[in-house]
Amino acid sequence: MARIDWIKYRLDNWALWKVRESSGSLGWSTQSVLLANVVDCTLEIPLPIDEIDAEKTNQAVESLRAGRGHLYMTLQLIYIKGLGIRDTARQMCRAESTVKANLDHADHALRDWFNAKAEADDAQRRALAAKMSFTT
Repeated sequence: MARIDWIKYRLDNWALWKVRESSGSLGWSTQSVLLANVVDCTLEIPLPIDEIDAEKTNQAVESLRAGRGHLYMTLQLIYIKGLGIRDTARQMCRAESTVKANLDHADHALRDWFNAKAEADDAQRRALAAKMSFTT
């Protein structure tokens, strides 16, 4: 199986969000809104984080913890701790190919979670719309 690009993008965004959260900023922006457009060429340009997307991705990753702990641990080691494939394999006492397979399986599990969440949200919107509609 191949990695899913849009899941990898979400996981990268989630990792940045989690790192900023653990540094005391609770995942929220550390810069004033008034200074958002000011560019200082002497400083490193911070990557923007979509906090809403990161929170939803965090929910998806946390859903793996109970039933698929090995996938959860793989994501934590690769994305949050920043270990590579080799170091993650050593940490988990697994082969590198197993870690790569875990990343593939995690991508697919997260894709399924996002699809199920979208379907549930859509069903909830339709139910609310049906409840709110008035017939004449």
